[in-house]
Amino acid sequence: MQSMKRLSLISLAALVLLVAAALIGVARPEAARGDSTQTDLVTTIGHGVVTAVPDEATVSAGVRSDAATAAAALATNSKAMYAVIVALKQAGGDDLQTQQVSLYPQSDEQGKVTGYSAQNTVSAKSDIAGAGGLVDAAVGAGANTVDGPSLTLSDEDALYRKALERAVENARAKALALAHAGGFGVGPVSTVVEQSATAQPVYDGAMALAKGASSTPVEPGKRDVTADVTVSFTIH
Repeated sequence: MQSMKRLSLISLAALVLLVAAALIGVARPEAARGDSTQTDLVTTIGHGVVTAVPDEATVSAGVRSDAATAAAALATNSKAMYAVIVALKQAGGDDLQTQQVSLYPQSDEQGKVTGYSAQNTVSAKSDIAGAGGLVDAAVGAGANTVDGPSLTLSDEDALYRKALERAVENARAKALALAHAGGFGVGPVSTVVEQSATAQPVYDGAMALAKGASSTPVEPGKRDVTADVTVSFTIH
């Protein structure tokens, strides 16, 4: 008899728990169905641009030497190239770096070797005003090949971060335009995806020539640092 009472009490307790669980499911339907809430979003692509004047220049200068033998060509070239390197340093060139050293035979129409050519090229960096001076110094010291100058921005990373900010602002402006047309409000950013990073030259004829003390003019022009992002905003 006593065991039957205990069994009845256990069954009653189980029934109470089942009823309570059912009531919770009725009170909170999402608990029974799972959370199906989905935030509404509007997604736009933003483009940001920062325009700046390049402040660094890299010039590549080299010497090509011809001789009857490979050893003579290389020896002549090395002596001439040493003078070019010294001249670049004296002209204020920084971060000198050898770009290429080559030695190859010269042949006639029948394929017979008639001599050898040796070539050595080195790059040097300076500010824009000193770029022409590097060219003049290298040629004056015996360089017979010159490439560049390649113009760059020393603070390109900071400029790109600024372009990213403008890209997000541009994306929000587009979202607000869509909101005005669609009759909804724009909330905070939900997601941002960075797309690209570029620095493109923009030619500006109004820029003054950076001559310094040299006779070789270098015009810095301008460069556009751009950024593109895809931004999703919550809407209400």
